[in-house]
Amino acid sequence: MPSPFDELSVGQVAKRSGVAVSTLHFYESRGLIRSRRNAGNQRRYTRDTLRHIAIIRVAQRVGIPLETIGAALAKLPEGRTPTLADWTRLSRSWREELDARIEQLTQLRDQLTDCIGCGCLSIERCRLRNPYDKLAAEGPGPRRLLKPKD
Repeated sequence: MPSPFDELSVGQVAKRSGVAVSTLHFYESRGLIRSRRNAGNQRRYTRDTLRHIAIIRVAQRVGIPLETIGAALAKLPEGRTPTLADWTRLSRSWREELDARIEQLTQLRDQLTDCIGCGCLSIERCRLRNPYDKLAAEGPGPRRLLKPKD
């Protein structure tokens, strides 16, 4: 059993990590972080939780879905603070997804003033014409912007 000095209360973790207590509870409910309950039924977190939260926040900021973050964190050894090597491995695994998102955003930015990619035929000079709504068969949303370039 860890010493009380090795553990942090939910308030301490919230203050040190800069996230709300409700966010910590949410992360815990999603399996992203773990706590134990003390004799008074209060949550107690190990100090490595702070590094896990930092990883979660950075990954969220660049748009990595929580499910993907959780799968990556599950591969880390339990009870050990994630290292620089761990972060390097995690960030490398997300790079391809981020590159694809950057390309999609660049394409959207470059076409934003001409068309939103819906193929609606409402703009006469539309470069993305969609006669007879053929793109509807591919699903909802801006189909041409969601497709990777050939």
